[in-house]
Amino acid sequence: MIKQRKIELLAPAKNLECGMAAVDHGADAVYIGAPRFGARAAAGNSLEDIAALVQYAHLYNVRIYVTVNTILRDEELKDTEEMIWELYRAGVDALIVQDMGLLELNLPPIPLHASTQMDNRTPEKAKFLAEAGFRQIVLARELSLPEIGKIHEAIPEVPLEVFVHGALCVSYSGQCYVSQSCFGRSANRGECAQFCRLAFDLVDADGKVIVRNKHLLSLKDLNQSEELEQLLDAGASSLKIEGRLKDISYVKNVTAYYRKKLDAVFKRRTEYIRASSGTVKTDFKPQLDKSFSRGFTNYFLFERNKDIFSFDTPKSLGEEMGTVKEIRGNYLTVAGVKSFNNGDGVCYLDENGKLQGFRINRVENNKLFPQEMPRIKPRTLLYRNFDQEFDRQMQRKSAERKLSVVLVLAENNFGFTLTLTDEDDNSVSVVLERGKELARTPQTDNLRTQLGKLGNTPFEPARIDIDFSENWFIPASAIAELRRSGVEKLLEVRRINYRRELYKLPETHHSFPATELTYLGNVMNDRAYSFYQNHGVQRIALAFEKVSADNAVLMFCKHCLRYSMGWCPTYHKVRSPYKEPYYLVSADGKRFRLEFDCKHCQMKVLSASDEPKLSSSHYQA
Repeated sequence: MIKQRKIELLAPAKNLECGMAAVDHGADAVYIGAPRFGARAAAGNSLEDIAALVQYAHLYNVRIYVTVNTILRDEELKDTEEMIWELYRAGVDALIVQDMGLLELNLPPIPLHASTQMDNRTPEKAKFLAEAGFRQIVLARELSLPEIGKIHEAIPEVPLEVFVHGALCVSYSGQCYVSQSCFGRSANRGECAQFCRLAFDLVDADGKVIVRNKHLLSLKDLNQSEELEQLLDAGASSLKIEGRLKDISYVKNVTAYYRKKLDAVFKRRTEYIRASSGTVKTDFKPQLDKSFSRGFTNYFLFERNKDIFSFDTPKSLGEEMGTVKEIRGNYLTVAGVKSFNNGDGVCYLDENGKLQGFRINRVENNKLFPQEMPRIKPRTLLYRNFDQEFDRQMQRKSAERKLSVVLVLAENNFGFTLTLTDEDDNSVSVVLERGKELARTPQTDNLRTQLGKLGNTPFEPARIDIDFSENWFIPASAIAELRRSGVEKLLEVRRINYRRELYKLPETHHSFPATELTYLGNVMNDRAYSFYQNHGVQRIALAFEKVSADNAVLMFCKHCLRYSMGWCPTYHKVRSPYKEPYYLVSADGKRFRLEFDCKHCQMKVLSASDEPKLSSSHYQA
């Protein structure tokens, strides 16, 4: 018999409304920001809203994960501990965390998931975290399929969570300090200033400009929708959509798209089953390029490739529509097969590679009448980054999720019994005590019609059976009351029968994979320091946010500018015409030196300061 593995589609929610939409559109789990201490400081939620989302989601066996994935100051630990207890009492299924100091606190029996901010990219690190009690591990986005496979082999019983869609950080998550260094806003504390989306000049050691005013650290958005089956085969069990700051239309569209893709896989591959209940029906066609995107890439899933960066713009391009054919006085004609709508937003890259845009006032066949005529040339490629009609659909109710139920109405000695059994084998019976009387006309079809009126409930009838020895009469009002009572009872039973995992962290002392932690360990508080000490780390540096780390590496990037320019000594074997080191120069004149670590296939970004690197004085004894 094939061993089945539950597969989870994990969707983001910036608030209660987005969370409920994620459930309705097919999520098996939803992650949402805690009231405080989540890695998106702008996406906090009240305990009341989180509790409401939990109640709604659990009806469909959808899990709710709350992000508490920042590094914490000593004075914040007590408040965090209290908040975690409140989240536990609200029914939350798990916490996504970064700070190992949390493992030293008095926590309720709530599962912890290891955030990607922990920089989870080796079997050794994943095995350590699993033995420390983490129930799910969120892997670094940069991993290839074989690398994911090796981690799965090391910890086959621990679910691995991988990102499948959304914005990409150019630095390994949890290892980016440039926002803190430049703006005093720590990415590890949820305050990233999006330095990587800025425009830079690239200059060489002699000051020659190699590239001028391009978004050299801005990556396209991740899209693994065509690789889901390969990810499952490699060992992924949770497929994560990025986007806790995205709007509701993004959540609806992207979640529904991946739900359909996954369900198609499950039909072919019976060893994989979905992790929640209910069938989703949408009244729109999900389409990824209708939502925010900078263009798509599968990143490093199949090793290094050229198609990962978006140097011209960090903004959304959207859906490719066609090319400009000709420009007339107040309109332009377009050659393409897709149709525009009045009110659409259109963008294009001008002759200097800059993103420009205009709003369509009116459409006549292939003629577009802009509100203001753009300066644009024939043969320019047009993109639609705002689809007026699609947006209208997304603002309305666009999906519903129904649990299938079998209803059996049978006679008994005292009257009649209605039994409802749902798709998860929860079953309830309600009794109508009533004397039996024969009907004058056939009643079976009418009874089925009355029992099937489940429209505004979470249920839909899979089958309705009438088990009568005679053609008994029951008034429509009595059937309606019986049905209502049965539905209420079944909802109550589903809530009672929901099985939340309760897990108390074990006390552990196994060895961390390294005996020394630099500032990259992100040790912000005494409890985190104690945790690593108790697990064999002998030298522990303080977090970058706590020390003046002069000339430290500010970003560690798998994305490499030497590769993207065609000068990689490993892949291209071509010598660069420019003298190293190279520098990124921002619009305000700040300079950042680039180092290329070919052994680890990484590019490092450093401040151009000539001061010494981190020394032993930055370590605590």
